[in-house]
Amino acid sequence: MKNVFKSLCVGSVLSLSIFTLSFHTQAETGVPKAVEKIDVNQYAGQWYEIAHLPMFFQRKCVSDTTAQYTVNSDQTIGVLNSCRTETNEMISSKGVAYAQNAGNSKLKVSFLPSGLRWLPFTQGDYWVLRVDPNYKVALVGGPSHKYLWILSRDSKLDQATYQSYLQTAREYGYDVSKLVQTPHQP
Repeated sequence: MKNVFKSLCVGSVLSLSIFTLSFHTQAETGVPKAVEKIDVNQYAGQWYEIAHLPMFFQRKCVSDTTAQYTVNSDQTIGVLNSCRTETNEMISSKGVAYAQNAGNSKLKVSFLPSGLRWLPFTQGDYWVLRVDPNYKVALVGGPSHKYLWILSRDSKLDQATYQSYLQTAREYGYDVSKLVQTPHQP
């Protein structure tokens, strides 16, 4: 009887340990994590939005969404987002991004006039979650899971690469079923 009790206790402790480890691992996989470092000069330039999570400030955009990044003399990053509306009008918004870590992979972006950019609640998170070694495709989001973009240097992205970046987003806890793919006119 003593051996049966001892076996049950060891089995229970082992089961509890496996459950705890499993729970801990699952909790970690749903947390977005920025890449350690990006080369801002390689990241600069034009990117085409391939897909995004719907958000208020992109409500008028129906196609041809791009982001143009430039490195400013003060080491901030200039941002110019553009898109086409339902009426075929191209609209754009200028902003600036400020590095939040030494690797420049976590940024805060503001599109307000320069006099109001110092207000902390006016800045959004822009984390580079994944970027390929040649800086051709990137996954961008933030810690809140509210924002997510798949960006490419080309207006089209092959299905295998797209699925691979979707998988990374899923692993970080994003609901990719809500992603909207962005059409681009030739």
